[in-house]
Amino acid sequence: MADPRGFMNSTRRTPQTRPVDVRIKDWKEVYEDFAEADLREQAGRCMDCGIPFCHNGCPLGNLIPEWNDLTWKADWRAASERLHATNNFPEFTGRLCPAPCETACVLGINQPAVTIKQVEVSIIDRAWDSGWVQPQAAPRQTGKTVAVVGSGPAGLAAAQQLARAGHTVAVYERADRIGGLLRYGIPEFKMEKRHLDRRLRQMEAEGVRFRPNKDVGVDIRGRDLRNRYDAVVLAVGATQGRDLPVPGRELNGIHQAMEYLTPSNRVQEGDLERSPIDVKGRHVVIIGGGDTGADCLGTAHRQGAASITQLEIMPRPPEERPAQQPWPTYPMIYRVSSAHEEGGQRKYAVSTQAFVDDGSGRVKAIRLVEVELLDGRFEPVAGSEIEIPADFVFLAMGFTGVEQGPWVDQFGVALDGRGNINRDENYATNVRGVFAAGDAGRGQSLIVWAIAEGRACAAAVDRYLTGQSNLPVPIGSSERQLTV
Repeated sequence: MADPRGFMNSTRRTPQTRPVDVRIKDWKEVYEDFAEADLREQAGRCMDCGIPFCHNGCPLGNLIPEWNDLTWKADWRAASERLHATNNFPEFTGRLCPAPCETACVLGINQPAVTIKQVEVSIIDRAWDSGWVQPQAAPRQTGKTVAVVGSGPAGLAAAQQLARAGHTVAVYERADRIGGLLRYGIPEFKMEKRHLDRRLRQMEAEGVRFRPNKDVGVDIRGRDLRNRYDAVVLAVGATQGRDLPVPGRELNGIHQAMEYLTPSNRVQEGDLERSPIDVKGRHVVIIGGGDTGADCLGTAHRQGAASITQLEIMPRPPEERPAQQPWPTYPMIYRVSSAHEEGGQRKYAVSTQAFVDDGSGRVKAIRLVEVELLDGRFEPVAGSEIEIPADFVFLAMGFTGVEQGPWVDQFGVALDGRGNINRDENYATNVRGVFAAGDAGRGQSLIVWAIAEGRACAAAVDRYLTGQSNLPVPIGSSERQLTV
């Protein structure tokens, strides 16, 4: 284990964020560097538990006690190797994952948990800076070909694993750049795109072929992909945004979150000088209290909004883990992201009744009512109606399944009752040779689940193509055990 007395001698510490008045003037990541001595001290708090519940908390089954110990010993290269043994993209998860491993940390029963996420991102950043992350080309080719549709974390993980198994892999992406929501959904202040770009360069060196600007179902038919490739992996995500059908929804100024975040990211890519949805000096309302809402919040701060209000229909969560969500489950508690630190108001237990027209077909306000949860239903509180100004409204209420298009009929895949691609325990759809991974089959979930499913699906595809597979299957994906 790491320092046997580390958890007794040290308390949890994380990096400082850059001053708010400085960071909202740029789009760089918000965290300051963390000194190596401080990081090793934090890694030394790991108890090397007899049963490391952090493994169970992580869908990838990351070998957390092992690389904590190696970090404490300053054996950085070995730590990087253990990190990559279970995770293709730790630089993504180390920045974007909400860290269910930390809420499952045994130390977290009665003390602040180990800073697992910070140790993870520090290991991989050092590995990149030291030149240890190199292409891992397959020693031989199988002659089998695979098309991966979608270039988010699930699609990229599946593609990299399959290429390393010796298959010829092509990734199809409808956008002009590879990365899916990693590219156009995640703001630069949460993950600078240089981290994505250098990982893509590694994958290209390993033989993965990228096909941007290819909208499967439109630019190329599903039937053609099935005929051209030995297997197809559908990793198209669950990007159908949940709508809010209340009076006034048709007014100008009301947008789905991705309609706002995508052009904002294009500005950072250099495609646009200014986003067509710019909220400078305007009143902004964000409906939805999750990560996507926080992304909109941080973006609006950097554009210079006059005011920002974030709405959530649920009551304000408690500060501490509630009794009905015991360790090691991931608790619903009050959390403050870096975007929330930057300002804005959060309103809980409110429901939108209508959007108010300014007389020209544009939204000027939003009408709300307080609600309380009674017998599983949200009931309005009499006399609690209020109206707040809203020049722009962004809907960040989650996603309801895959965006259906011509590709569904062209592939002939079945969808389940939630609008996701139906699949079996081997990630196989009802169409032979066609598989589904990530949010496309699971529904909206975490980046760490997307990578885990991409890796597990790759093993299933490899087995389908060759009759067996040596590709690892994440222990966290045990709910979908591969069968022969």
